[in-house]
Amino acid sequence: MHGQGCSARPAAVGAGEPGTWGVGLSYALYRGYYAVGGTLLLPGRPADPVQFRLINAVAAVILAIAAALPIAVLPLWQIPRARWVLLAVCWAVAVGCCTHALINGIQRVLSLAGLLRIEYSPTVWASIDRRAADLQDLFFNEPWFLVEGLGCGALGWIVLGSGRRRRWWVGTAITAISVLTVIGMLSATGVIGRTIIG
Repeated sequence: MHGQGCSARPAAVGAGEPGTWGVGLSYALYRGYYAVGGTLLLPGRPADPVQFRLINAVAAVILAIAAALPIAVLPLWQIPRARWVLLAVCWAVAVGCCTHALINGIQRVLSLAGLLRIEYSPTVWASIDRRAADLQDLFFNEPWFLVEGLGCGALGWIVLGSGRRRRWWVGTAITAISVLTVIGMLSATGVIGRTIIG
């Protein structure tokens, strides 16, 4: 970028956050609903209802924090050293969340098509409707990961401006997502040994 560095524009960086924040908060409320004992659209019967509620309560808190964090750290984009740390975090979240959404989304589509059988731990589910679980994951869980990942990617895109650094940042993120998704799918389909990614 020829000596300009990356120039964070607070208004531009914050402009896209309400949408990401809204999706994140919605997902936190969705998890919170199950945490307080809700059962609507539940794809099965939890093996341990208390443990299930606790898992969802913890998830709801983490998701609420994740939704608020981008707005909370907005002033830090003005500090040059902090900006590079935030860009690294954005890169990691973009790669991790997009990879998670792609791997799990593809698996669910293959499961719905009868080409892949997803196993469920009996310690988590006493009974499970596989089709309902696939649809729930496709329409409720993975969209959050995708929006979160794309939102963090958009932040990096905006902050870096045009130039070589932006191309490198985006290029390495897309490469990492592609490689990790291929590894994840090879693992999920049994072509290679089991690898946990996301």
